[in-house]
This record gives sequence, structure tokens and C-alpha cells, in this order.
Amino acid sequence: MDQQTLLYIMTAFVIIAGIALLLQLGFIFGIYKTAKTTEQKVAAVLPKVEAALPKVEALIASSQKTIEQGRQQIAEVMGKTNEILDTTKRQLAKVDEVVTDAATRAKVQLERAEMILDDAMSRAHETVSTVHQGIMRPVREIHGVIAGVRTALAHLARGNRPSVAQATHDEEMFI
Repeated sequence: MDQQTLLYIMTAFVIIAGIALLLQLGFIFGIYKTAKTTEQKVAAVLPKVEAALPKVEALIASSQKTIEQGRQQIAEVMGKTNEILDTTKRQLAKVDEVVTDAATRAKVQLERAEMILDDAMSRAHETVSTVHQGIMRPVREIHGVIAGVRTALAHLARGNRPSVAQATHDEEMFI
């Protein structure tokens, strides 16, 4: 490479570096102006903030007192709630015992009632069976004998065969 070309290349890079430095100078000047503007605005607001600072400190103290009172009240409520829950658990256990006992007794009573009903039904069935065998059967047998004797006497009293005109309803079915 020749010296002249090298000199041109170095000159170009120096010019580019100079432009970059000028751009940085412009950016730094812009940042300086923005900082000054912000400082002026903060300076204008600073007295208002300093005036409100005692009120904020009083508000923080009041808030801390209120929070502490709230904690105490919550602790009291939690204690009472725990007592109520314990009492409720005990009462619920008692109610559960009573309900269990009542259910057991009701079940026993229902079983007894079922046994009594079964016994009454079996006795009624035995009574009906006894009446049927002891009274109704002989009554039917006597009725059958009486019907036979009546028919025999009627047949002997008439002497001849009955005519078709005098047939009964049962006899008409066979004619």
C-alpha cells in the first residue's frame, strides 16, 4: 500500500471519529438541558413536599396505631371465635350421641313392632285355619249330607221322573 492511500484512509477515520465526538457532544448538551429543566421543576415542587412531610409523618403514625388496634381486635375476635368453635364441637358431639341413641332405640322399637306384627299375623292365620278346619269343614259336610237327604226325600216324594218343564236351572244346562 502506498503512503498516500494510507494517509487518505487515516484522514477519513479521523473525520468519522470527529463527527462521532460532535454527536456525543450534542447528546451530552441535550442531557444537560433536560437535567437543568428537571432540577428547576423539582425545586418548584420541593417546598410543597416539605410542607406535606409532617402531615405524612402524622398519617403514618396514626396508621400504625390503627393497625395495632386492628391487630388487637382481630386477636380478640379470633380468641372468641375459637371458643365458639370449641363449644360448637362439644355440642355437636352431644347432639350426635343423642341422635345415634335415638336412631338405635327407634330401630330396636321397629324390630319389636315387626316381631309383634308377625306374631299377630301368624296367630290370626292359625285362628282362621282352626276355624276353617274345626267349624267350616263340619258345617260343609253337614250341609252336604242335608242336601243329599233333601234330594233323596224329594225324589222319593215325587215318585216319577221330573218333566222337562219343571227342570231347574242346573238341570237345564245338561238338557
